[in-house]
Amino acid sequence: MSPAPESQSHSDPQLVGIERVLVTCAHPDDVDFGAAGTVARWTAAGVEVTYCFVTDGEAGGLEDEPDRARVARMRRSEQTRAAGEVGVETLEFLAYRDGRVEPSLALRRDLTRVIRTYRPDRILTQSPERRWDRIDPSHPDHLATGEATVCAVFPDARNPLAHPELAERGLLPWVVPEVWLMSGRNPDTYVDITNTLDAKLAALSHHVSQHPDQGELHEMVRGFLTQNARDGGLETGRYAEAFQRVFTA
Repeated sequence: MSPAPESQSHSDPQLVGIERVLVTCAHPDDVDFGAAGTVARWTAAGVEVTYCFVTDGEAGGLEDEPDRARVARMRRSEQTRAAGEVGVETLEFLAYRDGRVEPSLALRRDLTRVIRTYRPDRILTQSPERRWDRIDPSHPDHLATGEATVCAVFPDARNPLAHPELAERGLLPWVVPEVWLMSGRNPDTYVDITNTLDAKLAALSHHVSQHPDQGELHEMVRGFLTQNARDGGLETGRYAEAFQRVFTA
């Protein structure tokens, strides 16, 4: 894994010391809604970003399609193409059942494996806290993925006694210094994605199985990003993604 170019990553205070980022999400398209503009900004600065999806999203969309395995393959393909729009080449799919994710020890172990494999300086994941002002980000799979990820960060991935079968395979403990939460109740970190908005919208455009009306989708997304920019104190005409930053080292 090659380090980020110092002149680029150090010019952005949010990327100081960041060479590798792991993104964990419940479903294909989750990251593109919550963070694709930020991911595009990071990869452009030389940061190596890896995606990990807990499910294949086979229970979402295409209600008239009886072959849900086909839907899963379609959604993996859509997400892989979407990742390419923002500079992400490495994707893992854990293939848990869509709609049935729980923050189980098995999921914590699998996420610990991924963390110890890629050894990220930052993890970006979904918030484990339910939102009552806007319920759609709080899909149970999102909450479970966020909870399992945080548990994998602390204490599992850093604990040499957790999941000993991983250490036996050569996957040694790793401390993740910080976690960024998407769609949480208390955002405190805003990323100006005005220059990477087109890449974000291009990524979202690949998820046609879920969002056939791309014009309506893009208008909605621009509205959310505009409000984020206002909340973050950015000047008029800017777009932003919002996160809650949690220090975990």
